[in-house]
Amino acid sequence: MCGNNMSAPLPAIVPAARKATAAVIFLHGLGDTGHGWAEAFEGIRIPHVKYICPHAPTMPVSLNMRMSMPSWFDIYGLSPEAIEDEAGIKRASENVKAMIDQEVKNGIPSHRILLGGFSQGGALSLYTALTSQQKLAGVVALSCWLPLRKSFPEAAANSANKDMHLLQCHGDSDPLVPFMFGTQTVEKMKSLINPANVTFKSYHGLPHSACPEEMIDVKRFIEKQLPAISDQGSIFESY
Repeated sequence: MCGNNMSAPLPAIVPAARKATAAVIFLHGLGDTGHGWAEAFEGIRIPHVKYICPHAPTMPVSLNMRMSMPSWFDIYGLSPEAIEDEAGIKRASENVKAMIDQEVKNGIPSHRILLGGFSQGGALSLYTALTSQQKLAGVVALSCWLPLRKSFPEAAANSANKDMHLLQCHGDSDPLVPFMFGTQTVEKMKSLINPANVTFKSYHGLPHSACPEEMIDVKRFIEKQLPAISDQGSIFESY
């Protein structure tokens, strides 16, 4: 069951207002569901973009005294040296890659799919993009870290996303995933992908959550990486 999305309900989806020519797959944090993030994306929706907010399967989480809750993989601790659930992370990543494949089958090419997530979901989105052979539009990583960081750069040897664009955001008052994790992660990411394509934004006083300013930054990033396409297939400015 661990990391198996067959045990989770169908994703929360914000459909495109017109024909979907791009998609965002966004992964929630530990103990959450996709519903809140679907509502957040409704508030910043772009007409040609479909937003998919899957729900993690329910599993016991070691960090929380083995209580069962929605979780993409097990978490043993929050310190930099904590043991990581390598098998669970890799299994969850394969499930996310399967979601990307499904959208490609639905007619949206992978380079028009943007991956993202918050906290544990952001961590999984970074790992998935770095190890994927599917070329993605980019990644939005909010209040998170890079899991299995010691496995890189070797783990990314066959990645199609060495030139992907990354927006990483973090509140400077985060008590759960410390701001230092964010700054260390962005430096690691700059060593793994083209550093010119990496953007890091911090938000003063923001705890472990999102804020309206951050969501506007996310919308602008999505607009830039997933521009509208005309019927003739050329890209044009719609905003």
